[in-house]
Amino acid sequence: QLRQQTDRALLVVVGCNLFEWGTFLRRLDNFLRDLVLNQRDVERLLDALMERHLATLDKVCRAVGDVVDILRFGDDLGTDTGPFMRPETYRRLFKPRHTLLCDYVHQHSQMHTFLHSCGSIYKLIPDLIEAGFEILNPVQTNSRDMQAARLKQEFGKDVTFWGAGADTRSILNRATPQEVRAHVRRNIEILSPGGGFVFNPIHNLMPDVPPENIMAMFAAVDEFR
Repeated sequence: QLRQQTDRALLVVVGCNLFEWGTFLRRLDNFLRDLVLNQRDVERLLDALMERHLATLDKVCRAVGDVVDILRFGDDLGTDTGPFMRPETYRRLFKPRHTLLCDYVHQHSQMHTFLHSCGSIYKLIPDLIEAGFEILNPVQTNSRDMQAARLKQEFGKDVTFWGAGADTRSILNRATPQEVRAHVRRNIEILSPGGGFVFNPIHNLMPDVPPENIMAMFAAVDEFR
């Protein structure tokens, strides 16, 4: 019914987290230690998760794979200052499995692959693209190495940025409406040329964001329509 009633893109959320499930099951400090000292055990855990995730993808692809446009994965791989792990660790433990997940979606549906990953993931982006992720979110440009212009120049031809439209942590909640409007316009001007950009605030709008700043954000977006 949604497909027939709207011309908007349809998105389904599946999660299929790998790194985050490791932190849930082992606790963050223990799992980070495991990534260095107990990689064989990490691989056993990830393989067990993969069985469940592939079974989930099979059900989703069968049910909505020819109707929904985008499948959203989630795995918060970054902190404010960089990834939780060295790129080499990501390539050994997570990239092969992320590749399997993306390949499954592409082979069994028409859906595009979307990864929600908070934090500074600049050092992992080339590998995420190679793994098969077509869309990155939320694009936290207020984290280290995640400047919008840099990301657009280096990766704009290879991946779609879904986010980076407005800083929810230090601009929307603190700036004047005029400053918000200028901030949003600047981000759109950087990220929109050539396509590959879906406007979205960097993250959820919190209670400390004034309503007039929300209106200013949307007004700035409307100017580009």
